[in-house]
Amino acid sequence: MDWSGLPYFLAVARNGSLRGAADALDATHATVDRHLRALETAYGVRLFDRTPRGLILTQAGETLIPQAEEAEAAVIAARRQLTGLDREPAGLIRLTMPPGLAFDVMAPILGTFTAKHPQIELDIDISNRIQSLERAEVDVSVRVGFSVDDDVVGRKVAQTAARVYASQSYLDRNWSDRGPQGQGLSWIGWGDEGAWVKETAFPRARLRHAVRGFYMQVNLVRAGLGMARLPVYFETVFPDLVPVPGVAPWLDRSVWILLHSDLRRTKRVRLLVDHMAKELKERRSLFLGPLA
Repeated sequence: MDWSGLPYFLAVARNGSLRGAADALDATHATVDRHLRALETAYGVRLFDRTPRGLILTQAGETLIPQAEEAEAAVIAARRQLTGLDREPAGLIRLTMPPGLAFDVMAPILGTFTAKHPQIELDIDISNRIQSLERAEVDVSVRVGFSVDDDVVGRKVAQTAARVYASQSYLDRNWSDRGPQGQGLSWIGWGDEGAWVKETAFPRARLRHAVRGFYMQVNLVRAGLGMARLPVYFETVFPDLVPVPGVAPWLDRSVWILLHSDLRRTKRVRLLVDHMAKELKERRSLFLGPLA
């Protein structure tokens, strides 16, 4: 009650009338009167005498003036300080991204960003869990998906392509003996029901290993345990990945940068988002591989 009423109290004290205070605050006469009476009720004293010449401060009102002005000064100082932080390239940004992008794609991008802006600190969560921007669990999110349903500001910065990969040793052992629909071959997948297998070039291959993470999938493929559908940019990071013969790459998900709309004008966030968007767009050929 005090915080909401004090600006009205000060406006009346400075202007000498409800109407003058209303004009100063861009409010209505009734609104100013209601807040003033509520403040007097809360304190249990009269703050103004209502006279034909206007509203005159009582002794209680005179006593309240310096405390109210001190509170007003503190609020203004806090606002200026916070606004200044938002206008300066400094402060903390909480950032989340999936492991499949973090280590080999995003790490160098964030390295060049922090070199340019040493006063900005990053709190990075690497996870496939989708954290909520709307509940302020995180400030900026880098995601890979077909679409985004959140009520947030989103930039689609790059489309990715995918391909089926195996190791050369796995192909040497199994390729020549495979059946016409992939019998004898093994998939490494995400642990779902495997309905997607029927839509591949090897619908009769067995979904043998369930692995919920690209990096473990990659390393199982490299160890010769089977085939997996992987982003084509892994081919650059792991040159021993071998595209499975006869399976063309395809357009897959997109890379998104997301942030809450309230943070669009925060300078440190805007700098990070613009930097990541520029760098990710410049990597278009990396994400699309042969489809670039």
